[in-house]
Amino acid sequence: MLLTLLKAKLHQARVTHAELEYEGSCAIDGNLLDTTGIHEYEQIHIYNLANGERFTTYTIRAENGSGIISVNGAAAHLASPDDRIIICAYGQLEQQRAVKFKPKLVYLDASNKILRTRNSIPIQVA
Repeated sequence: MLLTLLKAKLHQARVTHAELEYEGSCAIDGNLLDTTGIHEYEQIHIYNLANGERFTTYTIRAENGSGIISVNGAAAHLASPDDRIIICAYGQLEQQRAVKFKPKLVYLDASNKILRTRNSIPIQVA
């Protein structure tokens, strides 16, 4: 059986651009793609903390070190500059491999610079 698991996450990214007429769906700083292991043209899910929108798109590479998170094309209607978003990529693994798998979690500041990385989410308590 294949299980779908969180592969990588950019947490609290800030949208820098929303380009309705730009080809490509979400441009992400190349360093952030490399850090998370998210590939160019890979499917991603975006969760907008500002308005609750949730949508699926794909990545294109933005300039390394630029901090760019640009939501493009039709998705530009779902996010605006300065919105905080969570970007997730998922993968499928056989159940036996899934037991030991750890995602790449990258936490960002307001300029889309890396604050810290983790490979697990702390247990939620009451």
